[in-house]
Amino acid sequence: MSQGPRSGLAAVSSALLAMSRHLEVRDVLKTIVASARELLDAQYAALGVPDDHGGFAQFVVDGVSDAEWKAIGPLPRQHGILAAMLREARPERLADVRKDPRFEGWPSAHPDLVDFLGLPIRDGDEVIGALFLANKLHSVGGHPPHPPHPPRPKPEGSCGFTEEDQELLSILAQHAAIALTNARLYERSRELTIAEERSRLAHELHDAVSQKLFSLRLTAQAAAALVDRDPARAKGELHQVATLAAEAADELRAAVVELRPAALDEDGLIATLRTQTQVLDRAHTARVTFTSNGFRALPAAQEEALLRVAQEALHNALRHSGAEHVAVSVDRRGGGAVLRVGDDGSGFDPQAVRRAGRHLGLVSMRDRASGVGGTLTVESVPGKGTTIEMEVPGG
Repeated sequence: MSQGPRSGLAAVSSALLAMSRHLEVRDVLKTIVASARELLDAQYAALGVPDDHGGFAQFVVDGVSDAEWKAIGPLPRQHGILAAMLREARPERLADVRKDPRFEGWPSAHPDLVDFLGLPIRDGDEVIGALFLANKLHSVGGHPPHPPHPPRPKPEGSCGFTEEDQELLSILAQHAAIALTNARLYERSRELTIAEERSRLAHELHDAVSQKLFSLRLTAQAAAALVDRDPARAKGELHQVATLAAEAADELRAAVVELRPAALDEDGLIATLRTQTQVLDRAHTARVTFTSNGFRALPAAQEEALLRVAQEALHNALRHSGAEHVAVSVDRRGGGAVLRVGDDGSGFDPQAVRRAGRHLGLVSMRDRASGVGGTLTVESVPGKGTTIEMEVPGG
């Protein structure tokens, strides 16, 4: 194998393990690209997942700064060497990609690529992506140089990437196909689970509540008809309206309570949150940590509210804030508890609370807190992260 900065079995194992620890498609793609570039000592690496319209549904690069990537412009189309890899499903190892007859140029801000190694990523007969490296580098002290040295001198007409490099990248591409397929299946499974749960709840709500609401409407109509000629009977019908409305509300609450996670019933709040944060830490590039101190079990409604708010706050931090670290804690406070979810992400302007509230689910979180006699506070500064704190009293 090519003697790159981390050559050998240990480096391959490390790269494959890094791929397997992520479940989100975007995170899998980033890990594949970063692993390939480091392992094969390249200046640039990229992976494109094609769409059905001549472009790329996803295109991830490594070795290009955010500013450089922004200057390059829109995502590339399926053309040139990339199109050939997707269409012909075969490797490409070129001494100078610019001299290949299929080369069609690139934007002015695009880095200059010379030697090139690319492979299709295949799932059976389907090509699900194209992975490529460019500009083989020197190694300095066992690590990729930063800033990178220019590509090392090579004989005229030869590619800096060797046949051994191609074999190694082929191994990564095969495992990348597995990791990418698993990530897609995970996301589809999660979407199906959410859709099935919504469908089940809708069905149960329809069956449980529709008859109550139908009876309520008829009773209200009867009361309206009696109000002038028989006020006493009308009053009795209105009492029945109130009873039916209360029963309908109870049915709604019962259906919602059924959505309470089984793990919360079986394991309690602390174990459930610890497990969920561990899963999120594995599934996202951001570090997610959990701590707890002195917590005592609370009534079921309060523990569920704390869990739901923690989940919503974690979703916001991991999906919208760009945070590198999200810290979750649940601690005892008096006879109750306090939950904190803090991140070092982009934050927002508290003055724009109405817009932010809709976007981040703050209204829902405040409703959950107040519904169990608790309070919710939000601290955020643009560019300096967000902290959400929920306090609930003891049972």
